[in-house]
Formats: sequence, C-alpha cells, structure tokens
Amino acid sequence: MPLAANHGFEYFIKAFNNKDFINALRNTLVLNLFDLVIGFPVPIIFALILNELVFKRFKRVVQTIAYMPHFLSWVIIYGLALQLFAPSTGFVNLLLTKLGFESVPFLNDPSHWVGTYISLGVWQSFGWNSIVYLAAIAGINSELYEAASVDGAGRFKKMWHITLPGIKPTIVVLLVMSLGNILGSGFDRPFALQNNLVMNVAEVLATFVYKNGIKGLQFSLTTAVGFFQSLVCVIFLLLANWISRKLGERGIW
Repeated sequence: MPLAANHGFEYFIKAFNNKDFINALRNTLVLNLFDLVIGFPVPIIFALILNELVFKRFKRVVQTIAYMPHFLSWVIIYGLALQLFAPSTGFVNLLLTKLGFESVPFLNDPSHWVGTYISLGVWQSFGWNSIVYLAAIAGINSELYEAASVDGAGRFKKMWHITLPGIKPTIVVLLVMSLGNILGSGFDRPFALQNNLVMNVAEVLATFVYKNGIKGLQFSLTTAVGFFQSLVCVIFLLLANWISRKLGERGIW
C-alpha cells in the first residue's frame, strides 16, 4: 500500500521538480492575473458607455463591430496580428519607421509580447462579454432613472448611483467565476501567439500539457498537472465565493 501511494504521488513530485512546469505555472498565473485586472473591467465600461448612447442605429452598429472578434479563431487573429505587428513587415512598424521612430518588437520581445497577448485577448472578448452586463442594465427599473432626473441628476450620477449598483450582483458573480479560473487557460490563444523567442513568458499549462502529454507521451505526468490545475481552480472558486458571501454579496451559490 505505501508503495502504491508513493507511485501515485511520484508524478506530482516529478512535475514540481520540472523547471518547464514551474515556468508554465508562473506564466499561467501572471497572464491570467493581467487578463483579470485589465480585461475584466473593459466589458463593464463598454456596456455603461453603450447604455448612454442615444442613437439606437449607431448603438447597434457599435455592438455588432465589437461582437465580431469573438467569432474569429485565434489562428485568424494571429494572422492579423502578424500583418499588423511583424517587426519588419507589419503595418504598424512600417508606419512607425516612416514617421522616424524605431520599430517595436510586439511579437518577438517577451515584455512587448505580454502586452500584445493581453491586448488581443481584451479586443477579442470585451464585446461579447458585455452582453451579460447590457442584459443586467436592461433589467434595472426605469422609474429609478426618472426619479433621478426629477432630482436633477446628470448622466454620470445616474450611472454611478443607479446603473453600477444595479449590475453589482452580476459583476460579483462573474468576478468570482473569473477568480475560479485563475489557473485555467485556453489552449488556442497561447499556442497560436507563442514563438521560440518568447517561450519563457508564453508557455502556459495548457501548452505544457499538450507538448509533454500528447507529443511527449508523458500521460501520467500531464494527468497529475491537470489534476493539480483543476484542484487549485476549485479552491480559488470556493475562496472567492466565500469572500463574496462574507462581504454581503450573493455569490454563485
């Protein structure tokens, strides 16, 4: 029995002794934190701005344009990024050099790559993610806005004192779910955008599992990694929900 138990845990020990796994774990955590801090507020702000637009036709056009990137695969998005941000042939760098500036290594330098990775992720998802907040805003009682107008409140005060409190439960629930996925990561985005020059910041757990498990045939090792990843996500989810309930919010259950 002790031998069997040790045999079960040896792959966890092997994973934590693997420098590539530690690097992928760190990168997954850092990139997801950046996504959360930078990407989470953008759909909220976008929904608030859309709600203030008066011209309905213009509002629909803006919504449609913002939703479109969600339906593009990351292979297509990488192709677009390559056309725009390639060091010597990308449109942005060609424009910068013509204006007398130095080209920016958006895709080749680790620090610039992280910024490009986060920016593309926000651009791809903010329009689609704003749908939930727009639905929550639509459910706010319109009489509250009318009463605020009678009291002389402007648009900003209505937004701050009515709209934001009205969608606060939705924000909290989605924030808890995002925190629960802090160690999870999709495969398509990092795999499509990474290259050999930025692997020290681009390798995440999903690509580590693919390269070592499927291509490297280390199924036991990557099973242990996947189990660890799921366990940490569940712990973060429970902790975030507990904190939410302690602060008086509804949480997800």
